[in-house]
Amino acid sequence: MSGRQLCCMVLRLNIDCYGCFRKLRRTLLNMKEIETHLIEKQQCKVSVCGRLRPSDVAIKIRKKMNRRVEILEINEVEDEQTEQNQITGQ
Repeated sequence: MSGRQLCCMVLRLNIDCYGCFRKLRRTLLNMKEIETHLIEKQQCKVSVCGRLRPSDVAIKIRKKMNRRVEILEINEVEDEQTEQNQITGQ
């Protein structure tokens, strides 16, 4: 288990065309720390969840995409809460 906390965040990123969308999707899939992602092309928003450091993810996306990335929202989840939710959900 990594020392990083489970975190979900929303980013704003300009996604002009399908090529940009594909490049962003490939970048997110190659990041090992990201467990799930959602790309909202119309709203120019990207949601990612996983055991990550928000600033690191934003910097990686900015470098790969060569576009400005804005962090809109960060939600950190306690490890105990996640374990309890998994137990009660089964």
